[in-house]
Amino acid sequence: MISQIAFFLLFASMVFFIRRRVLFIARNIRLGRDIQIDDSKAERWKNMLLMALGQKKMFDRPIVGIMHLLIYAGFFLINIEVLEIVLDGLLGTHRIFLPLLGETFYSLLLNFFEVLALAVVVVCVIFLIRRNVLPIARFRSPELSSFPRLDANLILVSEIILMMAFFGMNMADAILQSRGTEHYHACGPFWISGFFTPLAESWSTAALIVFERSLWWLHIAGILGFALYVTYSKHLHIALAFPNTWYARLNQKGEMRNMDSITTEVKIALGLAQDSGTPPATGSFGAKDATDLSWKHLMDAYSCSECGRCTSVCPANLTGKKLSPRKIMMDVRDRITEIGDGMDKNPDWKGDGKSLLGDYTTQEEILACTSCNACVEACPIQINPLDIILEMRRYSIMEATQAPASWNSMFSNLENNGAPWAMPASERGKWAEG
Repeated sequence: MISQIAFFLLFASMVFFIRRRVLFIARNIRLGRDIQIDDSKAERWKNMLLMALGQKKMFDRPIVGIMHLLIYAGFFLINIEVLEIVLDGLLGTHRIFLPLLGETFYSLLLNFFEVLALAVVVVCVIFLIRRNVLPIARFRSPELSSFPRLDANLILVSEIILMMAFFGMNMADAILQSRGTEHYHACGPFWISGFFTPLAESWSTAALIVFERSLWWLHIAGILGFALYVTYSKHLHIALAFPNTWYARLNQKGEMRNMDSITTEVKIALGLAQDSGTPPATGSFGAKDATDLSWKHLMDAYSCSECGRCTSVCPANLTGKKLSPRKIMMDVRDRITEIGDGMDKNPDWKGDGKSLLGDYTTQEEILACTSCNACVEACPIQINPLDIILEMRRYSIMEATQAPASWNSMFSNLENNGAPWAMPASERGKWAEG
């Protein structure tokens, strides 16, 4: 009974803290501008299944895609076993599903989980080497210093520890079964952990029970702690990849969105629309702070896995400019989280004098973007850094009038000549004469 009470308190506290964090993130996402995305539902479900569940974009790099799939499958399928552990912890039982599923099927299922767990350990070790030993440029970027680098390593090490606890728990369980120890019912051989039983065959039954129970608690407490930590980590994409791909843009990636109010004014000026007599409310142009972005932009930021595929294909970044689409997404996430923290600490919060553009992302970064869409195309879960860059650039030029002189010259030429060059339209073809 003491064990059940302790488990209930642990489980309930983790649920409480996870729920509080989820509500915090959901509230922060809703701080963005409201936009309506509810078209083409069948296509959106298909897109989510392909991109989030099927990880279609990950297989643009097949070897890494296969390794990521093994971790992904291991994470989801092995957690079926967590359901049994939770029920055992609350009810005071041991392997509650064994009599329900039968020894043969239960043994097959458990050994399938062991094979997946071994694959997870191997892949995590490989990923640790890739991140910390191999000279892969996207894992050496300045924005991955400090916590982001530690975060990635903590997740990988935690997964290895959890899987090793799973093996150790099963190893001790197998020996206790062979000895006919009470509560340790026979459930067949263990394919992976069974190899290690000779290491503990000489232990006393009491020592084995303590060892098995200790690893049982480590395993379940680690998984619950992992679930809480994920809400503070880049690995939040495990959950947010699904809604993020459902709400992803389905139109052509190269299509840029104009402001509706400005488009209406232009159409009226060209005689393509009727003037209603009431000027459209334009509001402010673009985005200076995170709350000027849409809720979908903020969901993108929280969904970012910091994999760096966007930055690795960015032509501006590759030529040495400061722009990093990954950093843009991290900036947005950090800024909206800072705003959320400020609102929680002060119900009358009116701002802190800081902004996304200026305090997090610089003018130099957003002006370096070529709008080529390479970052959008590269993202495995269809995050759109370009949209955010264009919104900040729109604010910078149309509100803050901070366009470079060469850009102002181009704008003037576009307005007067219909082309970026300082020549009338009548002379455009002169270069071909003769």
